[in-house]
Amino acid sequence: MDLGISGKNALITGGSRGLGRQCALSLAAEGVNVAICGRTPSTIQQTVSELESMGVKSFGVTADVTHVEDMARVHSETVEGLGPVDILVNNAGGSMGVTDIAETPLDSYRAVFDFNLFSGYELSRLSLPHMQRQGWGRIINIASIWGREHGGNIGYMSAKAALIAATKHAGLSLAGDGVTVNSIAPGSILHPGGSWERFQNEQPPEVVEQFIESQLPMGRFGWPEPIGNLCAFLASTRADLITGACIVVDGGQSHSL
Repeated sequence: MDLGISGKNALITGGSRGLGRQCALSLAAEGVNVAICGRTPSTIQQTVSELESMGVKSFGVTADVTHVEDMARVHSETVEGLGPVDILVNNAGGSMGVTDIAETPLDSYRAVFDFNLFSGYELSRLSLPHMQRQGWGRIINIASIWGREHGGNIGYMSAKAALIAATKHAGLSLAGDGVTVNSIAPGSILHPGGSWERFQNEQPPEVVEQFIESQLPMGRFGWPEPIGNLCAFLASTRADLITGACIVVDGGQSHSL
């Protein structure tokens, strides 16, 4: 299926590894030029080289998205190195080690929002003028099933829920401009260097087996490729009628409708 996005330019935060890397690979497979943002120069360069080997242009920006004020630099360096952003994938995020309301001070709670919500919000605002001028654009936010129901810590749940809500509002407000905004809510996805790999390495085998048996109906952790493939589809001309949606990719793990 021709997704109709060859030659478009994408920016992906947290794009050097994990789900962000897979989104980058899936978009590159469709002929999309890809800029990735990450914190580790060596990992960024490795992924950039991998993307370039697929025959597309690629560019890397070193930045920490918890510093929201740095997003203007990320955007400007991307535009200078690759061109205006047609497709934005806000993937960077994480729990940052906070726990529950009794143990999480306000500053720590706010930092989780910087990481999971505010950086992507700022990049979206920076990318919008070009998208609106050309009458076409795609913003894809990587949320979590824990933004839809109970799971994880209070900061992560709250920030991902806010991300899903912001996606809905932005998707509807931009619907007339040719810009779609959608979110993807992954379940427990296993990838190198990710939290579920650490869980498997740090917990006794019986604890891991119990989690899989009780929480994962397919009997295994998820894997990155379905997330990347859905990202490429939502970025495509085939998804013109989808906006404001939150699409769950979790193998039946979550329970909400």
